[in-house]
Amino acid sequence: MSGVSSLGRLVPKLRSLARQAFRAVKYLCYRLFLLLPVDPYLAVYTAYWGRGYRCNPAAIYEKARDLAPRIRGVWVVTKEGATGMPDGVSYVVEETLQYFWIMARGAYFIGNVNFADYVVKRRGSVHVQTHHGTPLKLMGIDSFAHAGRPVGRDHAELLQRVGRWDFSIAANPHSTEAWGTAYPGAFESLEYGYPRNDILVNAGPEHGARVRALLGIEPAQQVVLYTPTHRGGTANRFAGHLDVAALAEALGPGTTILLRTHYFYEPPAQAAGTGSAQVVDVTAYPVVEDLYLAADVLITDYSSTMFDYAILDRPIVVFASDWEQYRTKRGVYFDVFEDSPGVVVTTQEELVERFRTGAVDDAAARRARTAFRDRFCALEDGRASERTVRRVLLGEQTAPAPQPVPAPAVSPLAALR
Repeated sequence: MSGVSSLGRLVPKLRSLARQAFRAVKYLCYRLFLLLPVDPYLAVYTAYWGRGYRCNPAAIYEKARDLAPRIRGVWVVTKEGATGMPDGVSYVVEETLQYFWIMARGAYFIGNVNFADYVVKRRGSVHVQTHHGTPLKLMGIDSFAHAGRPVGRDHAELLQRVGRWDFSIAANPHSTEAWGTAYPGAFESLEYGYPRNDILVNAGPEHGARVRALLGIEPAQQVVLYTPTHRGGTANRFAGHLDVAALAEALGPGTTILLRTHYFYEPPAQAAGTGSAQVVDVTAYPVVEDLYLAADVLITDYSSTMFDYAILDRPIVVFASDWEQYRTKRGVYFDVFEDSPGVVVTTQEELVERFRTGAVDDAAARRARTAFRDRFCALEDGRASERTVRRVLLGEQTAPAPQPVPAPAVSPLAALR
């Protein structure tokens, strides 16, 4: 019996040793692959640590297929991320031999997060950091300084990652300034607007209507998209500051609330009220831009969704119930009360009252939204992807200048009703 028990303890150890040995072999293969020449026609893409085909990298990939068809794009995804990859899009699963091959041979590396620390930036390769949102909260070195973290290993590792960047995409001048202090490096800032936002300018009203139909929402419904940010800390379970069920009841049966929690939260990200027919949990919906186009109003707290949604010139409400705590603990680049995208409230009662009185889109809210759009959305003309592809993949030194896009005279969704 003792022999069986000893064998039972030995098997997991042997499996662990085998995994470690196989991993070491793969890393050795990577070092050998680095001896091969860079493939000038290979571009490597990733988004949100391998979660799938999304955000700025996806928009750049799609435009590259039109403007730079000779360059082959391959995505790096996790096993889970691979399940949602679109047909016809090449990908490799991270930590496989195929993954190490493309990481060693790629000429272009385009991601909205950093690639793994062990990735070697080869001579002649180009690394593009697209980021994934205009920053309200402090980022990078700025956040370290705010938290009082002494200069150490974290700083060195961050600067090593930044040292691989050749280009950093900025949606607006505010982002250019923030990225410059948060991620000090020798990269070139491409102040082009966000590629992922091109669809918000170029899509017609039928796009939002199609998304509504897919979600089972009647055309006449008022759709409110609620996008709370991640609060940080150790808890990965969503606990909203807003009572979604109570809000749905207060706004009545003519309103549908779309709840989209942050991707850092573990599924299921359930909140009170998501069992109601009026509340739809769209956290797992892959394309947030679709949800923007389907929504009439955005409610958020401190999420970067406010900057993207403002492009549509539709009402935005900031639910800032813990603003003082958040900005003290996390640190922010500006005050949402002073530079509001529309309406700012601190209690649920205020929020409901703004909807009931129409103040979410009154003259004061529109003035605030216009100033916000002028500051953060002026570059969003629907051609950011083109500018990026021409500059990065085609090597054109002069990209098309952003053209001012007037705000819609009326919500495209309202025009369909």
